[in-house]
Amino acid sequence: MITFTPLSGAARSDTVSPLSYLLQVDDVRILLDCGSPDWSPENAPIPIGGGSDNAESKYPWTEYCETLRQIAPTIDLVLLSHGDLAHSGLYPYAYSRWGLKATAYSTLPVQAMGKIAAIEDVEGLRDEQDIGDESKQETGHDGMLPEENSTMPQETPLNPQNKSGRYISTLVEVQDAFEHLNTLRYSQPTHLQGKCQGITITPFNAGHSLGGTIWKIRSPTSGTIIYAVHMNHMKERHLDGTVLRNVSGGIFEPLARPDLLITDADRANVVTSRRKDRDAALIDTITATLSSRSSLLLPCDSSTRILELLVLLDQHWNYSRLRYPICLLSRTGKDMLAFVRSMMEWLGGTISKEDVGEETGKERNKRKRDDDDDNDALGALALRFKHLEFFPNPQALLQTYSSKDPKLILAVPASLSHGPSRNMFADFAAVPDNVVLLTSRGEEGTLGRALFDRWNDRQRGDDKWDKGRIGSNIMLDGTLHMKMHNKIPLQGAELEAYLQQEKEQKDKEAAQQAAIARNQRMLEADEDESESDSDSDAEEEDEVRRTLEGDMDVDDDNKTLRRRKGDNLDSADWAMDGDEGLTKQFLSFDIYLKGNVSKATSFFKSTGTQAQRFRMFPYVEKKRRVDEYGETIDVGMWLRKGKALEEEAESDEIRDYKRKLQEEEEAKKIKEPPSKYVTMDIDVQLACRLLFVDLEGLNDGRAVKTIVPQVNPRKMILVSASEAATGALIESCSNIRAMTKDIYAPSVSESIQIGQQTNTFSISISEDLLTSLRMSRFEDNEIGYIRGRVVAHATSTIPTLESASSIPAPIDRNEASVLPKNHVLGARPRVALPHSTMIGELKLTALKQRLAAINIQAELIGEGVLICGGSKLGDDEDSPIEDTVAVRKKAKGSVELEGSVSELYYKVRREIYSLHALVAAS
Repeated sequence: MITFTPLSGAARSDTVSPLSYLLQVDDVRILLDCGSPDWSPENAPIPIGGGSDNAESKYPWTEYCETLRQIAPTIDLVLLSHGDLAHSGLYPYAYSRWGLKATAYSTLPVQAMGKIAAIEDVEGLRDEQDIGDESKQETGHDGMLPEENSTMPQETPLNPQNKSGRYISTLVEVQDAFEHLNTLRYSQPTHLQGKCQGITITPFNAGHSLGGTIWKIRSPTSGTIIYAVHMNHMKERHLDGTVLRNVSGGIFEPLARPDLLITDADRANVVTSRRKDRDAALIDTITATLSSRSSLLLPCDSSTRILELLVLLDQHWNYSRLRYPICLLSRTGKDMLAFVRSMMEWLGGTISKEDVGEETGKERNKRKRDDDDDNDALGALALRFKHLEFFPNPQALLQTYSSKDPKLILAVPASLSHGPSRNMFADFAAVPDNVVLLTSRGEEGTLGRALFDRWNDRQRGDDKWDKGRIGSNIMLDGTLHMKMHNKIPLQGAELEAYLQQEKEQKDKEAAQQAAIARNQRMLEADEDESESDSDSDAEEEDEVRRTLEGDMDVDDDNKTLRRRKGDNLDSADWAMDGDEGLTKQFLSFDIYLKGNVSKATSFFKSTGTQAQRFRMFPYVEKKRRVDEYGETIDVGMWLRKGKALEEEAESDEIRDYKRKLQEEEEAKKIKEPPSKYVTMDIDVQLACRLLFVDLEGLNDGRAVKTIVPQVNPRKMILVSASEAATGALIESCSNIRAMTKDIYAPSVSESIQIGQQTNTFSISISEDLLTSLRMSRFEDNEIGYIRGRVVAHATSTIPTLESASSIPAPIDRNEASVLPKNHVLGARPRVALPHSTMIGELKLTALKQRLAAINIQAELIGEGVLICGGSKLGDDEDSPIEDTVAVRKKAKGSVELEGSVSELYYKVRREIYSLHALVAAS
């Protein structure tokens, strides 16, 4: 039985992202995607009362995060389909803090791009706002005032409350989580083990993003499940279209006719404009704006769709030989391109060496020198954007280019909720003739979606974005209220207070470390005199020397100890044997602890001079840990001794070299000045122009309504769609006779059950029954019909299936034989005829090929009908036409064969039988 529950991104909902779904196949729980919402939407509620339940419930993502936190430890398998925040953004947090330790799979580009997107989001948010969930052990001193940067212990299932209301992971957690992913290639079937044994997963190309995946899940009890969201059937500059639709217009055979199809319907009622019109509108707007000495701001994502933009812009810059800079405001831009250059085999579309322009000899030599300097041996000519410049923040951009210089600025994120794109927009929108160019609608509730809605509302009815036309730019006017989050350096009294507090904290930590080290030395002191007698190494000699340095003179040449004049010989007596080393012969004390001799005068005084008193308190008794083999080994002590011996063995040159390297590394580190987080409310006077060009790279309504009926699933679940889009796709499928009518559109947290609960048991077949079986081969399996009785034997824990005829039935001798009521004397008893079962799935394309092999003409006429025969029997015009037979597939898997009784009819029927496994039951 299959149970499907949307955690977020359900159908008939205004919020179509993030995407996250729970799929349960029998007792295996599979998490399909684990997206994160935008953590800084406009007019976000501020929790009051320290994150109480009433305040936290105001956040739109609270229910989704709480549900995911509860089910995370119970997940058995995780499948990620795309490498953006909407599909994989919350996975690092759930993996690190919610116990989502299940085996996870994705393609290699999804792993790399997902990590890039998560790092960009985490750094952008933590650089502007106080998240308040990092422990000091993880982050150390980050230069924040205590009242400005409060910390709390790391979240665990026992302490699930997050006072900030946002679930943002750290950089270390992001790297650890994505390193945990298992990467697969396209069309690589993987047979799972453990609790998921029997399930096979296979990724296929979905388009839309680099490494985007359609997951095929094959279960022996529930059939084939296809999870296909956010696909693109069109070939782009850097990607091929989805494999679901072949070049010839048909459906990819391994993905056809699944038992369950899970797909999105977000754009089911959208008509996308032609690609050349979109590209022309984008290029013309950019060229006209830069030629008028103005600038453009293009908000974009950090890992997926930005690649299509960069290829398009680089081609146009090379073709038109423009000299204006293309500035990318992103912390991870260089790393993203380095990853992409190392995964050239995943790229497709029209990108090639010629697509990035021609290189002169000087440019080629310069590129080679740059490659040698950067040690980048993975790059190629493709994706080397020589017009692209990288900037980590807006301040670095303004240091290089003035605000009056014409330039194209690509800034992350696309939602304009935080980061460089929001900071640039605050200064950019107030300048007349500047253009803000949107390429995606943005998530609901963000500044990007608000700007898109304002643009779309001011378009004419036929020019709206979902009508297949390119709209015109609009002039923004009015005032926009914005909240700006920044981190600014401390100054004046705040800086002095922080430095004073930091000094006190360091002194306190130093005192604590000294106390810990002193206690450690005392615990490691050995009080056993027998062991001290056998200890003759240099460390013991140094200890004795330090102990007696104030009272004795050591003659290193003769290796003897001599007492100073005036020493009391009754207090202690020492001797030295030059051959055997330093040993203790006479000791006059009760308890001796290693350490410096106390200089205080003893209470008891001897005659003449004062007696030397050794330190007696505090006394800590060292308890030995003993196992069955004797005293356990202190590994830490041996490691410390080994490190000390290595340091002693090193020469002065090696020590100087290591010290120099350490100093250079510390000099390279940029020490962040003490800072604090501030939030400012500003009013932006809008005066720029705004244009939207759809470059999301997704299927439109025409493609969805064509591909889904061709896939022809037995059952279908719609997700990530609005009310109007869900109704449009359901209505379109209902008008197709061969299309299934079992279409579900569950809401958030609504569970849909498909199929029946099945139980599997292990039994052994008896030898008599096994020899009498008649097996039929179907694909890679052999199928037979068995009728018997399960018998349990005392010698085996597994029950045995035996033939029913071999078990004698009990006979009641007192019961007289009675003939059946309708029995006629002299007639044979009525015997039930055996019935047969055909197992398999009829594929009309396979049947057409088999008929062509035996010279029978066949033609598909649509609606799941195959017409066989119909050709003339002779060469003359008056010769009769051969009989025709129609093969029709029904929605529930049944097959109808229509035609007159003829030789053709029986030939077609025989071929249909040969495509199935025939199981006969007696």
